[in-house]
Amino acid sequence: MQRSEEERFYIQCRAAYLSVFRSSLMNMTSKDQLCTVLQQAGRNPSQKALDKYWPPGTKKLNFDDFCDILKKEKPAEADQLMRIFKKFDVNCDGYISHDELSRILTSTGEKMSPKEVDEIFSLADVNKDGKLDYAEFCRLLGSTVEQCQAAAHEKLESDAKLKRQNFGNQLDKPLQSPETLPELPASETHPRAEMETTHRKDSRTSSRPSSARSRRSSLSTTITMGTGSIKSGRLTEPKSLQNWHHNFMRGCFYVEEDGTIVSLQYRLHIPETTSVYLTIRPCNLSLIPEKPSPWMCVDTALYVVTGNETKEDTNLVCFTELRDKERFVWRGELNAGSFLLFPFTTGCRLMKRTRKTTSKTAQLVNRTQSGELELTKEFKAALSDIFEVIDLDGNGLLSLEEYNFFEQRTSGEKCDEDAWAICKENFDTKNNELTRQGFLELNLMEANDREGDPRDLGLTLEAMGYNCSLEMVEACPFVIDVYCEKVKANLQAVNLDSGIKMLNSAVQRSISSKAEAKSLKGHESVLVYTYKGESRISSVIANKSNQKVTVHINNEQSKNCVSSRGMSVFAVEVPARTKMVCQHVMALNDQQEWTYNCIESIIPSL
Repeated sequence: MQRSEEERFYIQCRAAYLSVFRSSLMNMTSKDQLCTVLQQAGRNPSQKALDKYWPPGTKKLNFDDFCDILKKEKPAEADQLMRIFKKFDVNCDGYISHDELSRILTSTGEKMSPKEVDEIFSLADVNKDGKLDYAEFCRLLGSTVEQCQAAAHEKLESDAKLKRQNFGNQLDKPLQSPETLPELPASETHPRAEMETTHRKDSRTSSRPSSARSRRSSLSTTITMGTGSIKSGRLTEPKSLQNWHHNFMRGCFYVEEDGTIVSLQYRLHIPETTSVYLTIRPCNLSLIPEKPSPWMCVDTALYVVTGNETKEDTNLVCFTELRDKERFVWRGELNAGSFLLFPFTTGCRLMKRTRKTTSKTAQLVNRTQSGELELTKEFKAALSDIFEVIDLDGNGLLSLEEYNFFEQRTSGEKCDEDAWAICKENFDTKNNELTRQGFLELNLMEANDREGDPRDLGLTLEAMGYNCSLEMVEACPFVIDVYCEKVKANLQAVNLDSGIKMLNSAVQRSISSKAEAKSLKGHESVLVYTYKGESRISSVIANKSNQKVTVHINNEQSKNCVSSRGMSVFAVEVPARTKMVCQHVMALNDQQEWTYNCIESIIPSL
């Protein structure tokens, strides 16, 4: 059966990965391992590229990360290498001497040591005449790459078990690209839901390969949701809310290079037991009332947990489950004590965007008639919005703590007290905090330090979610509001190393605690929890067996839906004795009815 180009790509990914690791569940734990696996897939990554994919602080990457990286790395081409060699062939005779090669490789580009050059030359100098026949070298290099790929594919094809699982963790068919998502205004009608769960034999027609169609048993879940509501029928706002003690804090979701969504976390301290009203919502930065910021359709949630900040083990207290327009709300009573607040978005409406080479690159700086640098109007507007995002307490000024959250996000470093004192001496400040004008002056100074080179400024913008056209497309600012009836709470932003894992644990527990578990027929130890919220459907897979299982997920029959996975058909490998979030699904268009139809089935092992 002929496979699609995308299917062939993922088989190539898996073949390369399994030529180095025993399972696609295993993680790469070093930059050298990443380099080896990329080379097995026919890539020749530069040291600069490896540093980009494995930045300081990286501890591991998984199979899905490898697939994403492989898409970005072009295969090594012999023709391109030939053109490079010809540039240095001064005699135009098809040969390069050892001395010439050594001079090139030890003084230009990513410099090699003399020992590394000798090793390359000893392999390539077939005739041992002190000269490199670079045409033959390129032919041997291409042959070696092909042999590596062929060996990896042969290993994959010869193992029936791996052949049954040839899509690993990765997804294979997009539901819809984030660029094509329409604006999602809320409708005034209330949602209705019908749920049907059945066990059945999978005899439907499918575009998947025959190995994927031959699942003997499956769990089918169908939920029909009405058009989106602007207010929950269960939501009652306190009548005297304006008299309650109020704290608020800003923040922002950022989409990382691997698609992970991150944000700051928050510490809430309540001095005595009190009624609490919590909300989180996207933050509109648009100055035009009839044209709100494009991220206002992004779903948000806030998870409240107790536990040690340095450990992943936490207790879920509550989460903002009810909806009021773009706000998500929780109302209840909290005991005296300290809590951690974890902002969350499903990723259904905030995803990694495909870089468009046709996008117009905005100019960041200009030269005045006197030759001095100045920031462009468009760049100033973007920096002003960034200032709003990082001004967490909304007082119009940046404290050292707020500025350091920005520095950590954009450079991975922190500004110490001495450096901050220099900033206060050179840029506009008020009450020992940086003003908006001072923030613009600081960025102009950085532009001058680099003599107008926009590359570093571009990296700062990219880290803050902007594309080259100065559009914030991979970030979503939000606002958290905390109302306490009896006492004034204390709310502070924090940045926890274990934040992502603690949030994932809280999300998983919120789903499994509110949803009924359904086992897959013939696999009683594999359970699926499907949670139906007011605007999303989420699922968790629990593997209670003592061996890993691979679960095939098919959303192809869903209508008007977008998945957090970004695709409609994929497979999930669940380790033994483990629970993991499978996916979140939301309406593609809130103004229309939508149907979630998911079929989960075990991929049998032989």
